[in-house]
Amino acid sequence: MQISSQFDAGNIEVISCTSASDIQLAIRKDNQSDFYQWFYFRLTGAEGQACKLNITNAGQAAYVDGFKDYQAVASYDRENWFRVDTQFDGKSLTINHTPASNNIYFAYFAPYSMERHADLISWASTDSRVTYEHLGYTLDGQDMDLLIIGDEAPSKKRYWVIGRQHPGETMAEWCIEGFLERLLDSDDPVAREALANATFYVVPNMNPDGSRRGHLRTNAVGSNLNREWLNPTAEASPEVLCVLNKMKAVGVDFCLDVHGDEALPYNFIAGAEGIKSWSDAKQAELDFYKRTLMNTNPDFQTAKGYEVDKPGTANLTICTNYIAHTFDCLAMTLEMPFKDTVESPEPATGWSPARSKHLGASNLDVMLGFLRKR
Repeated sequence: MQISSQFDAGNIEVISCTSASDIQLAIRKDNQSDFYQWFYFRLTGAEGQACKLNITNAGQAAYVDGFKDYQAVASYDRENWFRVDTQFDGKSLTINHTPASNNIYFAYFAPYSMERHADLISWASTDSRVTYEHLGYTLDGQDMDLLIIGDEAPSKKRYWVIGRQHPGETMAEWCIEGFLERLLDSDDPVAREALANATFYVVPNMNPDGSRRGHLRTNAVGSNLNREWLNPTAEASPEVLCVLNKMKAVGVDFCLDVHGDEALPYNFIAGAEGIKSWSDAKQAELDFYKRTLMNTNPDFQTAKGYEVDKPGTANLTICTNYIAHTFDCLAMTLEMPFKDTVESPEPATGWSPARSKHLGASNLDVMLGFLRKR
């Protein structure tokens, strides 16, 4: 048997792998950071053997509650991911599975590789309505990609959709892939009308370095990008800096920042209620968006989510708060689960790439409704 993770987004350290029934592993920390939780590795040579894989440091991970009632994902072809028996005793996360092949991959959630990201950017860029823009480079020298969809007529609203500030939250890019597929469907009347009224600025991956390195939450030098918006720098957070510079150049009328939450088994939206300029009108806009998305996609709900900030206490280093405050617009954080949705479970797959894509596509209906409302 062999275990490896030296590939795009891979993360695991092998302590011992001499017996299928006693494989000892550990998750590697993000570089220059204490964050860790994302894992992604390959097991070969174990066909037909009852494997017990113990991730020994899970009890000290960034979000321990994320491993409670959690099932890891596995795949033989890296296209189709399914949930496998997983147990957590507060210290170790144990995956129990008998592989049907000598080649199987395990991960915290279905990975979204940088190669798939490159394919997404290339596919979208072939559409005549899309303008590709290179915003800059990451600290590892990777490209920061922006897709501008639709013409930039002054009369149109500027709608921003960004995702994966935290690289281990791969459901975010799956969600944006689904959103782009619908937005670029020329036969979709909702997409056509949305593009007639707004220009869309889409950054599918805000953190390419963390994505390739197999990080949970940070970039190449341990910066949590969703705490860098108030004062991004070229040394610590060039990813945020280049995106924010573009936002300031063209303007922002709407921003959806797409994430995943380790612990909460729900899809929900967090708003910017804590900013000083929050008002009844802004609350009505947020309520409209959440209510409409819930009515459009039953996988989304509004009863559960983060505690709402008290007035005037918003942390402006966080993207949603900063954007809402700086551009005086509706800005939101869309959160999806690593586990499964409590109210609409799918035990075989849990929350999945396919469901993430459908939720992304559903947001276009809501954006059009918001455009009409305004």
